Amino acid sequence: MTEHSLWRFSRALHRAINERQLADIELMLDDEVEWAIYGPIDLFSFFGSRRGKAAVLEVIRQIGENLRVHRFDRESIMLGVDSAASMLRYSLTALDSNKPISLRIAHFARFKAGKLTSFRVLVDSFDLVEQTVGYPIHLPRIAV
Repeated sequence: MTEHSLWRFSRALHRAINERQLADIELMLDDEVEWAIYGPIDLFSFFGSRRGKAAVLEVIRQIGENLRVHRFDRESIMLGVDSAASMLRYSLTALDSNKPISLRIAHFARFKAGKLTSFRVLVDSFDLVEQTVGYPIHLPRIAV
């Protein structure tokens, strides 16, 4: 049995972010890859939708310039032949402030011939914004 594409992609992504080694991740991206990280774009310019290998590599480069991955734990995972979905908890450091960030995400990936064709990430953005601004956000009560 061959290794699932998700495992190779995951290793290459973390190496690209932490070590600025983009060569392995570049080989895993389809030329027309669709990439989206859903979260507060005003706080993190590398969130949002991108299309194409060059645009995705630029996003990964920007993530690496802003964050360092210390640890991630898979809370749950589902693997298909050419797809994968995971719930993950990350421990990161914001490089500009050396501030620790704990983050939960869900991701959905599709592969074709071992290359990533689609990647969607949903970020627990409320918690991320509170950690980024440094204080709890109190929302008004909508209903009693």
